[in-house]
Amino acid sequence: MAHTVQQLFDLQGKTALVTGGSRGLGLQMAQALGEAGARIVLSSRKAVDLEQAAATLQAQGIDASWIAADCAREDDIERLATETLQRLGHVDILVNNAGASWGAPAEDHPLSAWDKVMNLNVRGYFLLSQQIAKRSMIPRRSGRIINLASIAALGGNPVAMKTIAYNTSKGAVLNFTRALAGEWGRYGITVNAICPGFFRTKMAEVLIDTLGEEQMSSHAPLQRLGDDEDLKGITLLYASAAGKHITGQWMAVDGGVSALVGG
Repeated sequence: MAHTVQQLFDLQGKTALVTGGSRGLGLQMAQALGEAGARIVLSSRKAVDLEQAAATLQAQGIDASWIAADCAREDDIERLATETLQRLGHVDILVNNAGASWGAPAEDHPLSAWDKVMNLNVRGYFLLSQQIAKRSMIPRRSGRIINLASIAALGGNPVAMKTIAYNTSKGAVLNFTRALAGEWGRYGITVNAICPGFFRTKMAEVLIDTLGEEQMSSHAPLQRLGDDEDLKGITLLYASAAGKHITGQWMAVDGGVSALVGG
């Protein structure tokens, strides 16, 4: 029997783990999933931020809890997966969003900073996806994995940006998404990526404050930065039955920047 659009986007009875979920884009995505009916576990490194974020969702009637964990650490990732599964019973939706950046010229980029960015942005995504898939999604023959990449994955940056490790890591996330989708499709698991442009997040604050919001916005055809609703639609599409035949794909949410030649 065909489903209505409302039924296709309904997440009642579903469960979701969102890393980097205490603020910014992660919290926005968690809110979208919770508003559609999913039970949420938020994770990031700082308990104080998580407690506040979970309280914000709970005040909106969303079933939300939190677990502090560092997704750059293998032992923390294993503990996060274990505690989440103990709480939720299973995980239907995994949002890999925890991330780091580092600004430095390529010729002087510290190796320790390179390793920090790659460990969190790529290795952490892999290890947590592996844990959740093996212990929940593969046995259930169902799952949705959403990886946060960036329009920085799509090309180089102006010389002022100096974010070679971040760009490299996000490019890796796109091919990780495609490769994982190819392997795990037979288990009923979809794997997709989102490539945000410039949003007013902590990572972008320095650049926005330096260049000015008006100048940053001027690079986008829509002449604006992303707001606190702009990732909700694509998140819900990827996470719900509405996106059940979409896998191995990425979508830029950037006001049109990536549509421009050389953008």
